[in-house]
Amino acid sequence: LNPMQTQCKNMEPERLKKEFGKDITFWGGGSDTRSILNRGTPGQVKEDVKRRLEILIPGGGYVFNTIHNILPDVPPENIVALYEAVQEFG
Repeated sequence: LNPMQTQCKNMEPERLKKEFGKDITFWGGGSDTRSILNRGTPGQVKEDVKRRLEILIPGGGYVFNTIHNILPDVPPENIVALYEAVQEFG
């Protein structure tokens, strides 16, 4: 399923993984680019990524990507935090 836009109605990662996780591969949904990645702290970014990975990784069928493209207003330290979180929790 690409894109996986988890802020859209009925696209909650918990529900999607439970209902379709054994049948399809999910692409994206790994970080909220509209509020957390661009406005949060590096710690908030790591927690957001960790929570999403804990939902989407079990059982396989997940390709990490952000919800949308990484926009120009994202602080560089948040991009580093995103990468580090994937390495640590992914």
